[in-house]
Amino acid sequence: MPGRNLTREEARERARILTVDAYDVHLDLRSAVVAVEDGTAGTFRSRTTVRFRCAEPGAATFLDLLAPAVHAVTLNGRALDPAEVFDGARVTVDGLAEQNELTVDAECAYSRTGEGLHRFTDPVDGETYLYTQYEPADARRVFATFEQPDLKAPFTFTVTAPAHWDVFSNSPAEGDPVDDGEALRTWRFAPTLPISTYITAVVAGPYHVERDHYRRQLADGSTLEIPLGAFCRKSLAKYFDADEIFTVTRQGLDFFHQEFDYPYPFGKYDQAFVPEYNIGAMENPGCVTFREEFVFRSKVTEAAYEGRATVILHEMAHMWFGDLVTMQWWDDLWLKESFADFMGTFSLVEATRYQAGWTTFANRRKAWAYRQDQLPTTHPVTADIRDLEDAKLNFDGITYAKGAAVLKQLVAYVGRDAFFEGARRYFKRHAYGNTVLGDLLAVLAETSGRGSEAMAEWSRAWLQTAGVNTLTPQVTTDADGRITELAVVQEATADHPELRPHRIAVGLYNRSADGALVRTARAELDVSGARTAVTELAGQPRPELVLINDDDLTYCKVRFDDASLAALHHGLGDITEPLARALAWSALWNMTRDGVLPTRDYLALVLRFAGQESDIGVLQSLHQQARTALDQYAAPDRRDEGNRLLAEGALRELRAAEPGSDHQLAWARAFAQAASSPEQLQLVQGLLAGTARIDGLDIDQELRWTLRQSLAAAGEATEGDLAAELDRDNTASGRRQYTLALASRPSAEAKAASWSAVVDSDELPNALVEAEIAGFQQAGQRELTAPYADRYFALLEDVWEHRTIEISMRIVSGLFPRYQTTPQTLAATDDWLAGHPDAAPALRRLVLECRDDLARALRAQLCDAKA
Repeated sequence: MPGRNLTREEARERARILTVDAYDVHLDLRSAVVAVEDGTAGTFRSRTTVRFRCAEPGAATFLDLLAPAVHAVTLNGRALDPAEVFDGARVTVDGLAEQNELTVDAECAYSRTGEGLHRFTDPVDGETYLYTQYEPADARRVFATFEQPDLKAPFTFTVTAPAHWDVFSNSPAEGDPVDDGEALRTWRFAPTLPISTYITAVVAGPYHVERDHYRRQLADGSTLEIPLGAFCRKSLAKYFDADEIFTVTRQGLDFFHQEFDYPYPFGKYDQAFVPEYNIGAMENPGCVTFREEFVFRSKVTEAAYEGRATVILHEMAHMWFGDLVTMQWWDDLWLKESFADFMGTFSLVEATRYQAGWTTFANRRKAWAYRQDQLPTTHPVTADIRDLEDAKLNFDGITYAKGAAVLKQLVAYVGRDAFFEGARRYFKRHAYGNTVLGDLLAVLAETSGRGSEAMAEWSRAWLQTAGVNTLTPQVTTDADGRITELAVVQEATADHPELRPHRIAVGLYNRSADGALVRTARAELDVSGARTAVTELAGQPRPELVLINDDDLTYCKVRFDDASLAALHHGLGDITEPLARALAWSALWNMTRDGVLPTRDYLALVLRFAGQESDIGVLQSLHQQARTALDQYAAPDRRDEGNRLLAEGALRELRAAEPGSDHQLAWARAFAQAASSPEQLQLVQGLLAGTARIDGLDIDQELRWTLRQSLAAAGEATEGDLAAELDRDNTASGRRQYTLALASRPSAEAKAASWSAVVDSDELPNALVEAEIAGFQQAGQRELTAPYADRYFALLEDVWEHRTIEISMRIVSGLFPRYQTTPQTLAATDDWLAGHPDAAPALRRLVLECRDDLARALRAQLCDAKA
C-alpha cells in the first residue's frame, strides 16, 4: 500500500518544517465487548486533534494512519474530503498555516496480531482485554499521528469504555471516570510530558490490580513520590506474585536514582502483564507492558525469575535511555536498546539478589549477538535504517546484545565513574529531546578525559563496523615447561576485516589439591592488531587451561590451544568459577556452530559435564544448544544415536537430581523433549497418568503440557487425549499448548491442517500463529514437511504484501524449511534470491538469514561426518 513504509528522508523533511505542540486523542472502545461474527477483530472510533506549527506556511504534509475508514478531516476549521486526502495509510493536507489544528475522525481496527490496539477475550471467563503495542510505528493503527521519534509532543488521552473496566495510560487519570450511561464510563488522563508516539499507551479491561508506593528523599531536600501499580488478567490473579515484582521495581528505582541523578519524571509507574504479546516488554513511560508469560502459572526455575527481573530493569532503564532522551531516527536505536540491555544486567547484579546476571549475559545474550553478527545481513551497532521495515528488523542481537557487550567494554575503557557521569550530563543536556551518536560521545569525551578523538576512534571500531573477532592463545614453553611466550592472535573475516582494540583478561587454570580447575594467574591487557604478547605471564608454569577473555570483558569469539581443549574434554565440569565455566561452554558452542568442533564432541561434553553445572541458566542453555546441535548440526546418520544418548543422559540426571530442585525440573523437560524409545515414552505416559513418579517432581500443568507434547510428536497422543488435556486447562496458555501439540503430530493430515491455518487464513491471532509454526516444524518429521519446501518459496511475496509485518516475519522465518538440510534446499533458496532481486529488502534479509543458517548447518554436518 503506498505510504505504508515511511522512509528516513520523508521523516527528515517532515521534521524540518513541523513542530508538534500537542495531541488530544479520544478513543471510544465500547465495541470491544461486542462479538464479531465475520472473523475480524472489529473496529473502534478514534478522534485525534493535533496542534502543530509549520516553518513554511503554505506547505503540504501528511499524517500517518492505518485505518479501515476516515469519517472526517478538518484543518484549521476547513472540512476536507476524506476520499481525497486519505489513501488508507496517510492523511495528506496542504495549505498549512504557521499555527495549525487538524482533527481526524477515523474508524480504526482492533488487532489480533499484537500490533496497534490488541483485543483478547479470555476463554476462562469471557472477559475482554485491550492493550497497545506500537514500536516502531503502530500508533498509526490507533490514532492519526506524525509517526517518527523526533516529533515529540504532550499527549492527552480520553477513553470511553465499559463501566466495569479499568483504563490506564501513560499519565494518571484526571479525577474519577465519568458515567456516560449505557454502562459506559469516560476516563480523561493528564497530558504527558513531551514523548514520542511509539511509547504512548492505553491498557483497558477488567484487570486485576495491585498497588504499592515508592518514596525517595532527593538531594535538594524534596521527596519524590511514585505510585506503583501491577496488573494482570483476573484469571491469572492467583498466580500473580506482585510483591516480588514490586521488590525488584523499588530496588531498580533506588539504583537508577543513585547512578543517574535525574529523578524519574513520568509520575506513576504501572506495569501491565498482557496476553498474546509479541515481545518481552515495552517501555511506555508510566505504563510499561510485559508479556504475561512472566506471570508463572507453574513451577519455574530461578533462571526464569532472574530473567523477569532483568526485563523489569531493562524497561526501567529506558525511562531515561529512550523515553527522556530519544534517538532522532531508528539508525541510533542502539542509544536506547543497547543501553537498556546493558543497564538491565548491570543493575540486576548491583541492586538485587540475582548475582549470576553476568554469567547469564555471557552465556545467553552474547550467544544471540554472536549468531546475528555472523549472518550476511549483520550491520554495525549504529545501523543504516532506510525505512520502517528496516527499523522493524533491527530489533536484533546486534542492537541489543552486541551493543550491550560493547558498552560493557566501554565502561572498562573509560571507567565506571566517567561512564555514569557522562550519562548524568547526557540526560540533563538532552532531556525531552532527541539525540544522535555524537551527542553521547561528546559527554563521554568530557568525563573520561580521553578526548573526542579517542572516543571517535573507539566508536569507529566498535559501533560503526560489523562482525566479530576471534581471539586464540599461542603458547610456547621451555624445556622446564615454563611459558616463554603467551600471545593472543586476533582474526577477522574477509567480509568484515576490522581488527579491533580489546581490553581483555587472560586466565591460567590448573588443578588444585582437590582436583578442581582453579585460576592460578591472571593478566589484564589491551589487545590490538593481529598478535599481542601477554608479557606479564611469561615465566609461569604451562597451565592446563588458558582462557582468553576471562571475566568476559570484551566482545569476541574465543578459541583454545590444543592442550587447553584437551583439558576441557577431560575436566570442563571441574572449573570452579561459574563465569569461567560459562565462557568455556560458550566458546565450545561457537566452535560447534562454526564447524570447528564436531557435533558429536560437543554432545559428548554436554553428556559428561552438564550434570555438574551449578548455574541453572547455563544448564538450560546447554539443553537448548544440545538439542539444536543434534537437530541441525549432527551428521544425519548420527541423529538417532545422538538422541538416544541425550534421552538416556537426561533421564539419568533427572533421577539423580535433588528432589524438588530447579535442576530436577530442567532435566525433566530435557528428558521429555528427547524421549523416543518405547520404554521412555511409557515413562512419560506414566508420569502423566500418575502411575509413575520421580521423588520431588511435581507434575503441574505446564509440565503436563511438556509431557503431552512429547507424546504428540511421537505419535502417542490422540486428538482425544489432547482435547482432554485442554479440558483440564482451557486457558489462553492451554489453547496455545493444545494448538502446538495438535500441529506436532506425525501425520500428513496434521501438517496440512497446520500449514493451512497459518498460510491460507489470517484469522489466527499472533499467539496461535506462533504455536502452529512451532508444532509444524519438528526436527524428527523431516519427511512429512519436505513437500512444503517448494510451497514456501512460492508464497513469500504474497505473504509479505498482504499480511502485517509482524505475522509476515513469523511466517517467513518460521516456515523456512530449516530441517531440510540438503544442498537441494540451499540451491532452491539461492534460486529464489536470484529470481527476486526486487523483493522488499526486509523480506530478502529474512530469507538471506535463513539461507545462512542452512549453509552453516551443512558445514557443521560435514565436520561431524568427518570426525
